[in-house]
Amino acid sequence: MVPIVSVSQMHSLEEQANKSGLSYERMMHNAGIGLADMVADRYCALPKKIVLGLIGSGNNGGDTLVALTRLIKLGWKAKAYVIKDRPAADELLKSFQKEGGEVFNEKDDKGLVKLRKLINEDDLLLDGVLGTGTRLPLKGKIAGVLGAISKMKSLQHIVAVDCPSGLDCDSGEVAVECIPAEWTITMAAVKRGLLRFPAFNFVGEISVVDINLPPELPAWNEISEYMVDKKFVEDNFPVRRLNAHKGTFGTAMVVAGSINFVGAAFLAGKAAYRIGAGLVRMAVPASIFDTLAGQLPEATWIILPETLGVINIDAAKIIYENISKVTALLLGPGWGQEQETFELLRGLLFSGKKFIKDTALGFVGGKGKSQSKDSIFPPLIIDADALKLLARIPNWHKSLNASTVLTPHPGEMAVLTGLDITSIQSDRIEAARTFAKKWGKVVVLKGALTVIANSQGKVAVIPYATPALARAGTGDVLAGMIAGLIAQGVNSYQASVMGAWLHAQAGKKAEQNIGHAASVLASDVLDSIPKVLRAFK
Repeated sequence: MVPIVSVSQMHSLEEQANKSGLSYERMMHNAGIGLADMVADRYCALPKKIVLGLIGSGNNGGDTLVALTRLIKLGWKAKAYVIKDRPAADELLKSFQKEGGEVFNEKDDKGLVKLRKLINEDDLLLDGVLGTGTRLPLKGKIAGVLGAISKMKSLQHIVAVDCPSGLDCDSGEVAVECIPAEWTITMAAVKRGLLRFPAFNFVGEISVVDINLPPELPAWNEISEYMVDKKFVEDNFPVRRLNAHKGTFGTAMVVAGSINFVGAAFLAGKAAYRIGAGLVRMAVPASIFDTLAGQLPEATWIILPETLGVINIDAAKIIYENISKVTALLLGPGWGQEQETFELLRGLLFSGKKFIKDTALGFVGGKGKSQSKDSIFPPLIIDADALKLLARIPNWHKSLNASTVLTPHPGEMAVLTGLDITSIQSDRIEAARTFAKKWGKVVVLKGALTVIANSQGKVAVIPYATPALARAGTGDVLAGMIAGLIAQGVNSYQASVMGAWLHAQAGKKAEQNIGHAASVLASDVLDSIPKVLRAFK
């Protein structure tokens, strides 16, 4: 995973690197070379291979000049348009011109006539005007120039250097003049503001250039937030060995469904299978078994007692009787919030019934005390309606194992925490981290830019947001994916991180396949899981 840093943390890293022997000049060189190589690789098919760099007075402008010079050497034609004056004896500008680069200056371009012409002529724009030191609102000349650029309709491919100009890299606030990017290439680590709204609407895809900061810098130890990338998922996805059998990949039990929410059970169960679980045991109320059995013939079935179509307390004993070989237990999809399911949850998790006390399964009394370390429960995933029911039980978090995963959307998080949704959404990272530590559990705060936090305060952010996932049932798919990964032996935090990343990819893939986000159904996301996993062969 890629570190996420505040502006002050980034400055500390650079300062410590400079003192350790990696000079600021060398960092800029590494940044520019890496930037150029990534650009040249991505845009190698552009017809003219003409790049225009917008140059500011700071480090971003310097990175961009190094990149432009490198691109000339790689066969591109490069031009630099200086918006904020560089030092009079700027060696980077001299080197660029020595290689044949053309330089234009905003102060000599009345009405930005030349700039408009350059943008119309060129394939690619590198935005290197403003960086991490930006403070909003923008004022004066810079606001006027950036505002004009952001409205130029002829812009095709825009790459932001470190961050789009006009964006606050801490808060994620955005100036009205901000230049939206197709791709943001940020240096050494992801700046925190890039993964917040409204900034995320302007950054496009995010990639990171390695500028060779020494790994032993003390400032690295202060970082606890990370952006999830494909490499992390590749490195940690369960290996499918040739001599494997179904037991190799574990058993997920999915306790789900009710007469009103039949599909939730199907989506969660099939998702657990699609992500690789060896066996999925579906524990569902009797009234929906016939509907589900033909749709998921690969599952084994546990028929649960019900009251008017919802699972009731008598199901607890049956669940216990079938749990011995289960390696992940998912509770909640499609339960409903009736009193019967509340009694089931309380009885199942908190030893409230005599038949549970008499089983000697390692539980203690249900008065807020913790479960025994000898609890037979496998790692739990608590989702959907079960989260709202859980919030009705005092000190519920004290009686759940540390491996438990909670998967709330903002509304469910509000019920669990007592906070309002606006407060949660205003700082999703802090909300997830605070309560993961308080509860001692893994928290998956769903939504655009899903956040996963563990009890030690480590946070992972999924750098994707798509309205394709803003549809009923997609959360059930995610819960099933996490359960399926845990069933295979992946620890709860890593399974949650990988499941959320793969789920986002499946949403994107479904949108591509269907053609429009508005038409994507949860079942389309489910069907896209195998297509996403093709990349991990």
